[in-house]
Amino acid sequence: MMRMGILAAGVAAIAMTAMPMAAGAQARPDQKQFFDLYKQLVETNTVVDVGSCTQAAAQIGARLKAAGYGDADLTLFSVPDHPKDGGIVAILKGSDARIKPMLLLGHLDVVAAKREDWTRDPFTLIEENGYYYARGTVDDKAMAAVWADTMIRLKQAKTPPKRTIKMALTCGEETTFAFNGAEWLAKNKPDLIAAEFVLNEGGGGRLDANGKRELLAVQVGEKAAQNYTFLATNPGGHSSQPTPENAIYELADAVKAVQGYEFPIHLTDTTRAFLTATAQKVGGQLGDSITRLLANPEDKAADAIVSQDKALHSTLRTTCVATLLQAGHAENALPQRATANINCRIFPGHKPADIMAELGRVIDDPGVKLEDVSEGSVPNDASPMRPDFIAAIDRAMGKVYPGVPVFPAMASGASDSMWFRYHHVPSYGASPTFIKPSEDFSHGLNERTPISTIEPGIRYYRLLFADLSK
Repeated sequence: MMRMGILAAGVAAIAMTAMPMAAGAQARPDQKQFFDLYKQLVETNTVVDVGSCTQAAAQIGARLKAAGYGDADLTLFSVPDHPKDGGIVAILKGSDARIKPMLLLGHLDVVAAKREDWTRDPFTLIEENGYYYARGTVDDKAMAAVWADTMIRLKQAKTPPKRTIKMALTCGEETTFAFNGAEWLAKNKPDLIAAEFVLNEGGGGRLDANGKRELLAVQVGEKAAQNYTFLATNPGGHSSQPTPENAIYELADAVKAVQGYEFPIHLTDTTRAFLTATAQKVGGQLGDSITRLLANPEDKAADAIVSQDKALHSTLRTTCVATLLQAGHAENALPQRATANINCRIFPGHKPADIMAELGRVIDDPGVKLEDVSEGSVPNDASPMRPDFIAAIDRAMGKVYPGVPVFPAMASGASDSMWFRYHHVPSYGASPTFIKPSEDFSHGLNERTPISTIEPGIRYYRLLFADLSK
């Protein structure tokens, strides 16, 4: 058992004094400091091509400088072609140069949100019924704010950790065809962000139907994100003289075929361990069905029960879904062109070309052309489950949420961890936020986070950092 160092003791002392963040008030100075940073970050629009990650990074940089970071400790970066897609790297030097750094990675950009679709202004942090509502309250500005706030506190503590801690907050993670700051750093500034391991978004806690905490999933791997275009064409003509051959109808048939198709179940060591643990914790019909699937992935009846849970459904297989449609050129003309974007999340070990071939077989229409239009994704293997890392998570979780078991998991979505795993740097996600699978509003309307999870989450991360920084 490793002894807690000076930094660890200091951070733990801060964490142990934490109290639940009161609704409508941030009573203590440390609560107010975090909330002010979080609110400013959430209310800074960082939608690609609309807002500015560069502005958000500069605001965080100003807070870091006020806390005592020098110019040599901070790197604000962007490129001429994407001046608003910048980010920031901050470095808190450790006292022992022999210990390799750890990197805290987060993204500043958010998915687009239209005011006319939302109940509330998506770029105003609104407190209501025990939740904070706004775009980015969860993905990923809550964690980015925790990273920045912790870096500030550690600097203000005047006692450096043994291990150097780096923080990189970047842009472009949410948009496939945009400039991606994590990718740019990995390719152009590898020494700046060099680390023994990375802590990033991902993972998280699962609640049962009654709100009881079941388990904490640690993300050690993820699927590959891939986009394919379906294209149907036709000579068209006057809409007053329709014909059965119609590009929109042909495309619609192809999209419906994808909707009705399920890729086969595949299992890895990571997903098998996670599903085994989940079956034990949830019990009942769902737990029994998971156990049956683990024994026989061809069990269709068990699959139907398990796949009612969207998170478990995506853990079992490659998934493909239509996300964008565009068709026609005039209100009174037969369409000459119709396109759909099919977004796939590919199970590890499967090639994008094979998935496209399978989609072609499923739609069975030579008149619909398929094209792989993916950018910004690389294959990556799962990170090893380091015993010291898992033990540190267990200890932090045991002090914040005693009795919650920790298990490895594969993310159904993609993250910027891929750029580090691709370069053989282990990357992990171990978010302490517990939610029901049905209450995940990331990327959707009225994104929200329970206020009650924020203070325990901050405490958990500080304990974890203290442990990993020794």
